[in-house]
Amino acid sequence: MQIKKILSFSQEQISMNQSFSVSGFVKNFRASKAGFAFIQLNDGTTLENLQIIANNTLENYADISNLSPGCSIQISGKLVPSKGKQSIEMQADSVKLIGMVDNPATYPIQPKEHTLEYLREVAHLRPRTNTISSIHRIRNITSHAITNFFNSNDFQWVHTPILTSNDCEGAGELFQIKMANSDNDFFDKKTFLTVSGQLHVESYCQSLGNVYTFGPTFRAENSNTSRHLAEFWMVEPELAFANLDDCINLAIDLLANLASEILNKAKPELEFLGQKNETDLIERLENLAKKEVVKLTYTKAVEILQASKEKFEYEVKWGIDLQSEHERYLCEKYTKQVTVITDYPKDIKSFYMRLNDDDKTVAAMDILVPGIGEIIGGSQREERYGTLLKRMKEQNISPKGLEWYLDLRKYGSSNHAGFGLGLERFIGYATGTKNVRDVIPFPRTPGVIKY
Repeated sequence: MQIKKILSFSQEQISMNQSFSVSGFVKNFRASKAGFAFIQLNDGTTLENLQIIANNTLENYADISNLSPGCSIQISGKLVPSKGKQSIEMQADSVKLIGMVDNPATYPIQPKEHTLEYLREVAHLRPRTNTISSIHRIRNITSHAITNFFNSNDFQWVHTPILTSNDCEGAGELFQIKMANSDNDFFDKKTFLTVSGQLHVESYCQSLGNVYTFGPTFRAENSNTSRHLAEFWMVEPELAFANLDDCINLAIDLLANLASEILNKAKPELEFLGQKNETDLIERLENLAKKEVVKLTYTKAVEILQASKEKFEYEVKWGIDLQSEHERYLCEKYTKQVTVITDYPKDIKSFYMRLNDDDKTVAAMDILVPGIGEIIGGSQREERYGTLLKRMKEQNISPKGLEWYLDLRKYGSSNHAGFGLGLERFIGYATGTKNVRDVIPFPRTPGVIKY
């Protein structure tokens, strides 16, 4: 039985004198001179440990005495009210040793505080810490909440390809695929790991209606900041017959839903991580769940930044891409809440974003949240064939290889819109974790692919 379920038992269930079996990993072990041992056991289902009392009358007590943090065991016994801090403990009737730690002194995850930098060096073992296991449970809750949200709103999940011949963003930050021990291209043309599933999912939006894709994406960006990974997960919905306002409303609803799900299912983890990161994560997510936002155009945002007395590292002028410091000022010091920036200059945005009537801006939006800045980016898509082709030429993007994408504008085109939410960036925000390397199981960054 899972430890999480056992720890939720009522006093009536405890007093039934029923025997239970649990399996897990030893978090801590202490042998008492009084003739019994305390075992703190965790199976990953909860932040809390189950305390086990093993009496020296057990026939393998001598072997039990050799337990140390990291060992895996299976225990059968009866639940009893605890005299310690926890409400329940188990009186062991049997302790089966499954996997011992060869040399306890060299076990990398000792029962003490470890830095996140150190834990990245032992990524295969770091889930055994309270910090990483708590982050992962929140990641798991979020991933399920994403699919449940879109399913409940009648979006169809499209499994877009990992291998592609297109650069969706046009930035050239691509990983090219080559066959091992060969200079030949397997597909007889240059092939890359996808940077986004957006272009492909748009084709299904033009047939099936509201759709989304959710999976790994890749960027060959030589950046070692706390915000960047070479491999990360993206959720990208596409709304049929929709405009930018529809896109914004869906994004706000999604963020509120994810925040509510985490609040409902991971309060202990939020309290633990919030205390560790000195951030009130519960208040942060409660604010996100309220769906209260301020909307500003890019032009207005630039005016606000220029009028402020803040000393920015990067110059503020119309036509620049807003930097993280600008975004954070807007949502943390000016509006002090979730902020939506719309109508960016066309020259700093992707070719597929719909050109506005002023011929200077596009129907794009970024959602900013206090604490990190941008968390979602999206746009209404350019549905006009001639305008799309013109925008591609302006950005030196060859139509060759994207004929199929242009076809979507030739054969029954319709207005549609969508956005992208980086899972790791959201998890970092929800858990107060400052480096995205710590919210993905095995981080891929420039020069680092240990596993």
